[in-house]
Amino acid sequence: MSEPFAVPDLLAGGWRRLPFRPFRDGVEICRLRADDPVIAVLRYAPGASVPRHRHQGLETVMVLEGSQRDERGEYSAGTLVVNPSGSEHAVASDDGCVVLIQWERSVRFVAGGG
Repeated sequence: MSEPFAVPDLLAGGWRRLPFRPFRDGVEICRLRADDPVIAVLRYAPGASVPRHRHQGLETVMVLEGSQRDERGEYSAGTLVVNPSGSEHAVASDDGCVVLIQWERSVRFVAGGG
């Protein structure tokens, strides 16, 4: 079982103090919880993307800074995005963004998606 923790001032840029590491090309991650469900902060460089993938469990995303998009729309800071199990999308950020994300289970990349 994980210990309780807090990330102070997350919405006010507290994520800047977190230790990030490479995740995908142009995307860095700080895992706040490594076990399922995974909770992390992702930092996208301008132009970064994550290939098309299928969610094998619920995913929730809160955009903290900047914006990201998928085929359903563009999501700016303050937007909560909920992707149910079985849904698919590819994600990109033209100008870069930071998101708080929770994966109930790992994603599966689909045909040509990485």
